[in-house]
Amino acid sequence: MPRSLVLERKGELSLRDIPLDMDMGPTDVRIRVHTVGICGSDVHYYTHGRIGPFVVNEPMVLGHEASGVVIEVGAQVRHLKEGDRVCMEPGIPDPASRAAKLGIYNVDPAVTFWATPPVHGCLTPQVVHPAAYTYKLPDNVSFAEGAMVEPFAIGMQAALRARIQPGDVGMVLGAGPIGMMTALAALAGGCAKVLVADLAQSKLDIIGAYPGIETVNIRDIPAADAIAKTTEGWGADVVFECSGAAPAVLGLPQLVRPGGTAVLVGMPVDPVPMDIVGLQAKETRLETVFRYANVYDRAIALIGTGKVDLKPLISLSMPFEDSIAAFERAAEGRETDVKLQIEMPS
Repeated sequence: MPRSLVLERKGELSLRDIPLDMDMGPTDVRIRVHTVGICGSDVHYYTHGRIGPFVVNEPMVLGHEASGVVIEVGAQVRHLKEGDRVCMEPGIPDPASRAAKLGIYNVDPAVTFWATPPVHGCLTPQVVHPAAYTYKLPDNVSFAEGAMVEPFAIGMQAALRARIQPGDVGMVLGAGPIGMMTALAALAGGCAKVLVADLAQSKLDIIGAYPGIETVNIRDIPAADAIAKTTEGWGADVVFECSGAAPAVLGLPQLVRPGGTAVLVGMPVDPVPMDIVGLQAKETRLETVFRYANVYDRAIALIGTGKVDLKPLISLSMPFEDSIAAFERAAEGRETDVKLQIEMPS
């Protein structure tokens, strides 16, 4: 049995052996896991024991942002071989489902997603995964960057949903990891500039170091005033709400231009109020994001060509033996931390 990081119950983690299904099919690959990022959802399961309807009722291996090395391939796998460095898309849909046939497999009710109860995650030495959702990394992309593809894919999904036009002015509310990823994806997608608004100056300093990003500390100036100044009162072409904060959702009409787009990326813990008339008065197009679909290859291409550099967002890598300490640090929510990662034993 593999030694894994197990969430026993709310607030209790352990490093222990746990039985996992390691059977391979002809279209699967076996992967030695190298690097795993700690996601906010992992931390939320640790601290709260649930996310919406997904409840931790029995021990679960955490982790879903991963890279590794292929060590075995199924008989029908052609695009991967032993020794390939890869990253893995953690959601596995039913290919015969209506959602999958429509190309929106991220909202397939039958999807299984790593570290979403009752599905085990990847903070374990090896995983078996469908080859169709396993992607070869370019030689110049590190394992650490490979494990960043998953959160960056959310930003990519948001940028695609926004239907950005070249030269657009974007605004991102929230400078957490997903907010930063979304800002970089919006730039790569054609925005001329992106304003990022948050309360945490240390996080704004990190994302503000990127060309094309302007930062707004809303302790000093309201987001609406900042975007009005930048656009001469017109508003942002695209606003990405990445904080999940009720006041931010309510304030969207003050940020978006007439005929602009608002993309809901952040996930509030509870239902929040929305100014529907304010959005209607500008004929704002409202889009929503849930994970991602059909973007992993695009995300890897942007990282591989150097058009998107995610290395500055990797705050710290810790060894697997220190996984519990890594999660405790992640739960602290330090303003200087963006992405913490765990490196598995070789």
